[in-house]
Amino acid sequence: MSNTATLTPPTAKKSINVGTFAHGFTVAALAALSVYIILRIVVTGHGPFSNQHEFAVSFVWGILAAYLIAQWRLKVPMMALIVLPIATGMMIYALLMPRDIESLNPALQNGLLLTIHVGLAMLAYGAACVSFGAAVLYLIHPLTKMKTSLDTLDEIGYKAAVITFPLLTIMILMGALWANTAWGRYWGWDPKEVAALVTWLMYGAFLHARVARGWRGVRCAWLLVIGFALVMFAFFGNHFFGGLHSYM
Repeated sequence: MSNTATLTPPTAKKSINVGTFAHGFTVAALAALSVYIILRIVVTGHGPFSNQHEFAVSFVWGILAAYLIAQWRLKVPMMALIVLPIATGMMIYALLMPRDIESLNPALQNGLLLTIHVGLAMLAYGAACVSFGAAVLYLIHPLTKMKTSLDTLDEIGYKAAVITFPLLTIMILMGALWANTAWGRYWGWDPKEVAALVTWLMYGAFLHARVARGWRGVRCAWLLVIGFALVMFAFFGNHFFGGLHSYM
């Protein structure tokens, strides 16, 4: 009896320390990425939008920021098991991409519009990753001993999507204004434009199904999984389909 009582506090303390370390490491990673992005902006004289390396780093920044905000507000540690590996994989991808500093493509020389456009994409994609994490946890919940309730996971996915959708909306609008300045048309059915539109429609469909149709649970979770898959397709698709966004 006394031996059990003696062993319990150190075990609990060890668990708390591991969680605290992981959280602190994530905060430090976000801070380091923020410094890197700012320094690169100072050196290049423009926002992080001239190549795939810069945008991938920005994507990771958005994921970590959205994850830490979700953790601060909602306290779901298991989310780290889904969200942080995605951020890690994206960071590895960013490091594999060319990091050279080159003169800007003429289409990229509207700094303000493009910075806002890419900044909104960073935040939207980060929130989408959080909604994806909640959806995956919801789907695997029966297979785990997770203490977080299904209702909580369902609500997190919904709240993150509520943030994602308007950010995507404004992102597309700002992108259209930029396209008109750069190429003389607001919309040209470029592959990345189409991918962004389909992604926007998917999150709109999710919100419609949730609010107007009263969908909950597994169906909504799958919609969020598909939505984030489309986000990733929109990000990586220009590698395969080219188009006017092929520089990114």
